[in-house]
Amino acid sequence: MVTQSEKKQKKPVKRTSEYGRQLAEKQKVKEMYGVRERQFRKFFDQALKSAGAPGDTLLRMLESRLDNVLFRLKMATTRAQARQIIVHGHVRVNGTRVTSPSYLVVTHDVIHVDEGSLKRSAFVEQVLDKRMKVGVKIPEWLELDKQQYRGVILRAPVRSDIQTLIEDHLIVELYSK
Repeated sequence: MVTQSEKKQKKPVKRTSEYGRQLAEKQKVKEMYGVRERQFRKFFDQALKSAGAPGDTLLRMLESRLDNVLFRLKMATTRAQARQIIVHGHVRVNGTRVTSPSYLVVTHDVIHVDEGSLKRSAFVEQVLDKRMKVGVKIPEWLELDKQQYRGVILRAPVRSDIQTLIEDHLIVELYSK
């Protein structure tokens, strides 16, 4: 039987190491954007080679992925659903069918749902319209035409466009070891 004094004794709180904090931040971002380690590392290496802060560039590249853009345009309820919509061939970028969720969009790209997919009333009602009715704000770097189910990239995303608190410096420090 457990005594009253034993119940009151608490285990010492284990502090997370600096490495643990860095790893947790990386894992959080990987899970949020739905990328695996190899692809995440590839994005980070590209961010290192480009001009500007590596952390900001990494987040800009992750935000510019087609699956994330589709999610931000309210055409999917989750990034996983956006990936599935893309892989199944329902999305066109500048008139060309794209089936790779990791496709990086650039300024002035036009993203729209395939005409054949729009003819399927169940798809439109259960997937597209369901999310369009929710009062989610579209980021300033995107423009949405709800009637034609199309979006336009107005500019490249910047750090302030990401609402989630991400400590990108921890990721840079982790990979810089």
